Amino acid sequence: MATQKMLKFVNVSKEMPEKRPANLRAQDFHEIYREYAAEKAAEQASRCSQCGVPYCQSHCPLHNNIPDWLRLTAEGRLQEAYEISQATNTFPEICGRICPQDRLCEGNCVIEQSGHGTVTIGSVEKYITDTAWENGWVKPIKPAVERTESVAVIGAGPGGLAAADVLRRKGYQVTVYDRYDRAGGLLTYGIPGFKLEKPVVMQRIEQLESAGVSFVLNCNVGVDLSFDAIRGQHDAVLIATGVYKIREIEAPGVGAKGIVKALDYLTASNRKSFGDEVPEFDSGELNAEGKRVVVIGGGDTAMDCVRTAIRQGAQSVKCLYRRDKANMPGSQREVQNAEEEGVDFVWLSAPKGFTGGESVEGVMVQKMRLGAPDATGRQSPEVIEGADYVEPADLVVQALGFEPEAIPTLWGVPELAVTRWGTIKADFRTHATSLPGVYAVGDIVRGASLVVWAIRDGREAGEAIAAYLKQAEVVAAE
Repeated sequence: MATQKMLKFVNVSKEMPEKRPANLRAQDFHEIYREYAAEKAAEQASRCSQCGVPYCQSHCPLHNNIPDWLRLTAEGRLQEAYEISQATNTFPEICGRICPQDRLCEGNCVIEQSGHGTVTIGSVEKYITDTAWENGWVKPIKPAVERTESVAVIGAGPGGLAAADVLRRKGYQVTVYDRYDRAGGLLTYGIPGFKLEKPVVMQRIEQLESAGVSFVLNCNVGVDLSFDAIRGQHDAVLIATGVYKIREIEAPGVGAKGIVKALDYLTASNRKSFGDEVPEFDSGELNAEGKRVVVIGGGDTAMDCVRTAIRQGAQSVKCLYRRDKANMPGSQREVQNAEEEGVDFVWLSAPKGFTGGESVEGVMVQKMRLGAPDATGRQSPEVIEGADYVEPADLVVQALGFEPEAIPTLWGVPELAVTRWGTIKADFRTHATSLPGVYAVGDIVRGASLVVWAIRDGREAGEAIAAYLKQAEVVAAE
C-alpha cells in the first residue's frame, strides 16, 4: 500500500503546477511518510528478541525500559509505549534524534551482537513520541499540590530543563535563568536543525512555560544578576550552565579573518533558521557558501560543522583529525553520514599554522602517525617530520571541544569547589556542591558529555532538591 501511494505521489508530482490542487504534494508526502514510518516502527520493534539480559537498557544512561516499549510498539499499543518511554526520559523525542545510539543502546543490542543488524531503537523512540504529540497523549504538567518553596535553575539546557520538569511536577516554583534569548542551550543553538528540528525543542519549553516555569532570558549571571542575589531569592539553586569555552588552537596566524569558533558558526546557522537577523552570516563571515572549508576536530561538534557547511553550499569541506578513523571520539554513524554527504576526512593530520596574513588562505598541515600505546592503551599522535603541506581554505572552523568557564571567579563565589579541570565538584548521587542548597549537573560537572547524561543528572538532581527542601521543612517545623 505504501509503495502504491508513493508511485501515485511521484506521478502526481510530475503534473504541471496549475493542474495540481494546492498543497497536494505536501499532504501526500505527509500521508506516505506517516504510513511508512508506522510500518517500519512496528517491523523494527518486532525484531526485539526480548532477551533475558537487556544490554540495550543497561547501556542507556537513563536505563529506559526499551524492551517493553518495543514490544508495545510491535503490538500497536503506541500510547502505552510512549508512557513507558516518558516514565524514565524527560525528552524521548530529542534523545531519539541525537543520542549516539551506535555507542549506547543499539550498539549493545543482542541482535546486533549476533550479526543480524541492530533494532533501530532511536528511530522507534522518535516515532512513538512524535505520534504522542500529534495525538495529544503528551499531557500538560499539572502539579497535584502547589508548594511555596522556589528553586533557581541556572542554565536552560537539557540538564536544567529536566530538573525543572521534575520539580514543577512536584509543585515547586521554578525559575530558569539563561544567557541566551531562547531556552534550550545547545539543543537550540548548538545542534543543527537537520539533526534536531527546533520546533521539537520549543514544544517542550512551551510545555514547561504553560506549567508555570518562569524563564529569565538574556541574563548573564555574574554580570546582569549576581549569584548571591539568586541564592537570596530562592530556597535552592541548580547550576546547569554547560561548558561553552572553546579550546582554541595556538599556532601562527590563528587570529586571521576566516578562522572561527565552532559554536559561533553553529549558532549563526541556527539563528538564521529561526528567521533572526544575523549580520555575521549575511556578510559571509559565518557562512560557508562557495568556500573551501576546513574543520579541525574529530568529535560530534566537528561533525555538526562539516555537515552544516555542506548544506550551506560550500565549495569543498575537509575535516582534519590528528588520529585515525577508529580513534575518533565522535559517533561513527555521524562520520558515515558526513562521508556520504561529500565531506573529505584527512586522517592523522593536525594544524601547524595558517597562511594568508589578514585573511586565512590555507592551513599548514603536519602529518601524524600513532605512537606506542600509553598506560590506558591509547596511542598518542607523533609528528612525521618533513611531511608538512598547505591545505587551501577560505573558512576554518575550530571544533576541538569545550572547557568549563571559571565559574567561582566569574560569579564571585570562591567557596564553590571545583576540580583540577575547572568543573564543579558535586556528589555523584545527589549532585550537591560544596555550598548548602546548591546543586550542579551536566557538562559543568562531567565536562563535555552527552545530552542523555545531562537529562539523567537533571532528573536525579530534581529528586535530590525536592528531598532537601522537604527535610528543611521538617527541621523548620520542629
